[in-house]
Parts: sequence; structure tokens; C-alpha cells
Amino acid sequence: MGAKINSYLMSEDARVQADFYIGSLGGEIQFLSTFAETPGIPEEMKDKVMHLALTVAGANTLMISDSFEPVAYNRSICLSLNYDDESEARTAYFKLSEGGESKYPLALQPWGAYYGEVVDKFGVTWMITKQ
Repeated sequence: MGAKINSYLMSEDARVQADFYIGSLGGEIQFLSTFAETPGIPEEMKDKVMHLALTVAGANTLMISDSFEPVAYNRSICLSLNYDDESEARTAYFKLSEGGESKYPLALQPWGAYYGEVVDKFGVTWMITKQ
């Protein structure tokens, strides 16, 4: 027995957020369904994303859904990307920081790895590491 953890983000605009991650990290949308498939949904919600699955930075799955209420992220949960290549780590760091905030610059750490932290323009905190 076992389980796999997947990150599932609630969003104010899942399509835009997914496009940003694809542009920043590489990847593609694997599946997208809207609330139009749900009986009784108000007309203004029918084009909203019920479930979107995408691959990013290789074969990592990230899921996103439009929220019915305002979205607020905090630092109690972060997404961590670990790279083997310093150039790829730097590219991801800088692209994710566009329109966001650099919390900790990507730099060589005393433990021998490169580490940096960024909050993207959607409020998601990313920890970028190059071992």
C-alpha cells in the first residue's frame, strides 16, 4: 500500500495560473474540466475550471481549480523544486519571481546546495534547490 501526494491549488483564475507555470517551468495541461458539467451551477460559473491537471518541470503533476471564494496563500505550505542543473534552477527561480517577490535569493548555501525562495505573483511560495 502507498499513496502519492499531489499539490492542488485553489485559484482565482486557474487557466492564467496554469499558463504562467507552463511558461516558467515548462510543461503542459493534461486535463481540464469546467463547472458546466455540474448540474445546477449558476451560468456565470460554467466556464470556471473545476479541475485542471498539468505537468511542470518534467513529470511533476500540479492541479488547480477555480475557487468560489477569495484565495489567500500563506507560508505554511510551500512547493519545492529540486534541480540537478544550476542553470535550470536559476531559470525557474527568475521566471517564477516575475511579478512576484524574491524572499531569499538563489545562492550557494553552507550545506553545499543552491537554495532560493520566491513568492510568485499568485501568492504561492516556491523553494528552489540545486543539489
